[in-house]
Amino acid sequence: MTYGTRTESYVCVDLETTGLNPKTDKIIEVGAVKVENGRIVRVFETLVNPGRPIPENVRQLTDICTARLQNAPKIEEVLPDLLDFLGDSVLLGHQVLFDYSFIKKEAVNHKKSFEKTGIDTLRIARKFLPDLESRSLGFLCRHYAIPHRPHRALQDAQAACALYDRLWEEFGEAEDAVKLFTPKPLLYQAKRETPITPSQKERLYKLLVRHKLNIEYNLDALTRSEASRYTDRILAKYGR
Repeated sequence: MTYGTRTESYVCVDLETTGLNPKTDKIIEVGAVKVENGRIVRVFETLVNPGRPIPENVRQLTDICTARLQNAPKIEEVLPDLLDFLGDSVLLGHQVLFDYSFIKKEAVNHKKSFEKTGIDTLRIARKFLPDLESRSLGFLCRHYAIPHRPHRALQDAQAACALYDRLWEEFGEAEDAVKLFTPKPLLYQAKRETPITPSQKERLYKLLVRHKLNIEYNLDALTRSEASRYTDRILAKYGR
């Protein structure tokens, strides 16, 4: 019988985003806590201006609106401090690959390396709590009476830390726990995006003027793929 080993030092990270796809969606809030020898020693928290409107379903979920992010720093301003905070620590999170994939996408876009090992509290819960109605972070916090304000990055990160402690207390000596409590390499392939080209910007601007469309996104902040998608949508709906 093989037992798990408790990871005493790590960074628990959580993100709020405009959607679920790191290839097309953007980070709007970062929360992280640094744990050393089992105790929280530092926290990192910031809103992020994604350069686009916040979808209504995200606003309702997080209470973060477009206006609130207008004066927030952009990801290129946040990323150096975030990567420094994460350092060479193990990452912990509830569905940690989701948060890792968004950060790695931005790191790759800004020509920075980001390779990590991680521990996933969702994966642990799915293994050892299969009979629960849900293994969402909110449900598990209620199950273990962990104080939690859902869908805000720092509060979610703090809750995931507390959840990890409770899962370890209950299942750290379970059979084959080593498979789940030991950090594993996090794998996500990210391709660097390139900025909008002058010709794309000119074509998109002309379409906006021709069809008298008002936009809430910043043309200069678009990538080539985003510019192509916006152009295709306008052409499909309004024609040339």
